[in-house]
Amino acid sequence: MSGENAVSYHPLRIFSGSAHPDLAKEIADILGVPLGKTTSRRLPDTEIHVMIDEVVRDQDIFFVQPCSRPVNDHLMELILYLDAFRRASAHSVSVVIPYFPYARQERMARGREAVSARVVANMLELSGAARVIFIDIHARAIQGFFNIPVDPLSALPLLVDYFDKPEYANAAIVSPDVGRASLAGKYAELLNLPLVVMQKRRMSFETTETTHVVGDIAGRQPIVIDDMMAGGSVLKQLDALYDAGAVGKAAFSITHPILLPSALKRLDEDERIGKLVVTNTVAVPPESRHPKLEIISVAPLLADIINRIHQGRSISKKLIYV
Repeated sequence: MSGENAVSYHPLRIFSGSAHPDLAKEIADILGVPLGKTTSRRLPDTEIHVMIDEVVRDQDIFFVQPCSRPVNDHLMELILYLDAFRRASAHSVSVVIPYFPYARQERMARGREAVSARVVANMLELSGAARVIFIDIHARAIQGFFNIPVDPLSALPLLVDYFDKPEYANAAIVSPDVGRASLAGKYAELLNLPLVVMQKRRMSFETTETTHVVGDIAGRQPIVIDDMMAGGSVLKQLDALYDAGAVGKAAFSITHPILLPSALKRLDEDERIGKLVVTNTVAVPPESRHPKLEIISVAPLLADIINRIHQGRSISKKLIYV
């Protein structure tokens, strides 16, 4: 067909960098499309070289790349792929970043600091991203850093569904700080459980100190929620909860399992921790597969959103703002 009645169709394609190809493959399988072929290489001088190994002209690309550690390598790889797709004449490139980098640096807490999350947003836009999709970002304000469409997804429904069991009927939802209270409130509402909020003082990037426990945790099993676990500082807050009367094994509900060695060490040493429930927004390497760890896949959520975007269907009812 040609002229005014011509219909333009841009095939849906899923591609991945080296950060989490298993997640991209799972998404592609759900959507019934082959995972695109790419090659990423680390050169001897630590430079990154990327190559798209097939034709992508006039296609709608969804590129999956959570920027977990090594953060800078994965971020730079993403930026280079955006440039490669643009030069290969892809119709559009939507970036699926389940774990968004530098999200804890979204403002100037002190003078002469970089607003690093804004720098990342600028890099993605200038490199050709047409859309950005992320899950449970640490600071909601980052959505406003972009001048392109942004879809802020949440893993909350998946995690809530996991804890909707009789064994957690006598639990309480615990927010580790005031900043997570809104997220914890949604957990509590959906599970019909009481809400407890801990107040903490951050001493440095690595250390925090709990000052108060607001709410009644006495006689209840704690379910502590947070958007990410890196060094495991949230695990150290259990003392305050059990001092206030918490009982049973504590469970943790975490979207992004960064899981540095210090967090794994605390999981080993603290018998009060029963389970750490996480999603696969980032790849969990074999050495971090702790016996207390349970992983829930976000691939069905992402596949549904990608399909809706590609077909021009509404996703507003799928978005949960926390």
